[in-house]
Amino acid sequence: MQKALAYASEFNNRFVGELGEFLRIPSISTDEAYAHEVRRAADWLAQEFTRIGADTVTLHETGGHPIVLAEYRAGDELPTVLIYGHYDVQPPDPLDLWTTPPFEPTIRDGKLYARGSCDDKGQLFMHVKAVDAYLASGLPLPVNVVFVVEGEEESGSVHLRPFLEEHASDLDGDIVLISDTSMLGEGIPSVTYGLRGTTYVEVLLTGPNRDLHSGVYGGAVENPINVLARLIADLHDERHRVAIPGFYDDVRDLSDDERSEIRDLPFDADAWLRAVGVGAGRTEDGYTVLEATWARPALDVNGIWGGYQGRGAKTVLPAKAGAKISVRLVPDQQPDDVVALLKRHFEEHTPETTELTFRNLHGGHAVVVDREIPAMRAASDALEGVFGRKPAFIREGGTIPVVADFKQVLGLDTVLMGFGLNSDAIHSPNEHFGLDRFHQGIASSIRFLDAFGKRV
Repeated sequence: MQKALAYASEFNNRFVGELGEFLRIPSISTDEAYAHEVRRAADWLAQEFTRIGADTVTLHETGGHPIVLAEYRAGDELPTVLIYGHYDVQPPDPLDLWTTPPFEPTIRDGKLYARGSCDDKGQLFMHVKAVDAYLASGLPLPVNVVFVVEGEEESGSVHLRPFLEEHASDLDGDIVLISDTSMLGEGIPSVTYGLRGTTYVEVLLTGPNRDLHSGVYGGAVENPINVLARLIADLHDERHRVAIPGFYDDVRDLSDDERSEIRDLPFDADAWLRAVGVGAGRTEDGYTVLEATWARPALDVNGIWGGYQGRGAKTVLPAKAGAKISVRLVPDQQPDDVVALLKRHFEEHTPETTELTFRNLHGGHAVVVDREIPAMRAASDALEGVFGRKPAFIREGGTIPVVADFKQVLGLDTVLMGFGLNSDAIHSPNEHFGLDRFHQGIASSIRFLDAFGKRV
């Protein structure tokens, strides 16, 4: 292991340059106009896996963008680590808010600015370079490593679960390792052991057969925006709890020990709120910011539309009004069950004066991983070896559906060993990744593979 760590330290500038090549490819999966660039990123990654000594590299075609599978076999008697990541990125819009072009990687103040630098090309590439450091320094890998890298994470991962189901026999492993999450704070190594799930629905209310003059018809014809506003207002009660009957029936509560551990974490809620320009938080009564975002469900309207949106006044009674609504779920809540509760709520409360159209767009399960399994202990050892302090075990409020898929399809738990920060502006202009964390991530990956090989 020490030779691999020394190699990574010696060639860290070359590793950054190679990451820059990867980042220059605008692999925007959600826009068909960039399909050839997404393919180019898959080809580039496959060539990189081959260059650093993979036993097999395969581009698996899907109904969308290919999945890259690369295998490094060190011995049948050794455990196998599946490393997941994605090579696609979010659109860079709005372009005018970028200080430098999103696909021209630029280093400023020790940070690498580019779309995908943190999410997820930079974090994925840490593990690629960890394997590179082992093999280039003449060391055998301490475990078998299989990379599963998709090109559709930013557009829904539509074809990933079918791929896992079809190739389950080829993906026989012991643990999954993912770096697509964040640290609790600067200099605080973190292992994420819990993620919230999600559902996403669209609600459309239709009233009259066309937009109407609000003077001629107002007061006699139901306004769909007014109805929608009432329905949305009724989704929460005065305690900031979701007011849909049965919503909390399956919610798994935090244990007293977990709540105590969360309270003891070095987290400044006021600073966290100030960073996003909010003077005060609003959580479910009785829960802190971290408890509310990590381990309690949340329902939010993500978009709302209807009527006139232009300059000045237009006295219109609109024909339609709509909203997009997401629900973040916690362990034991089932996405389909929550969608059914939402649908029933809107059906029961929509008046006869409007017609309801309800669409379920997508969903994913919440996940909690046992912190005492060997892989979690190996992650703790690895991060302590790099940072000189034990990591924080944290949850995150976001959703990574593939973590549940790995568990349900392959029976594998996932270690989420992330190196991002909330300030890295992922999905936003000026996304960046600290080069210190890029190098720490490589060293942590090297140490994790060694520690896991010894613990299993």
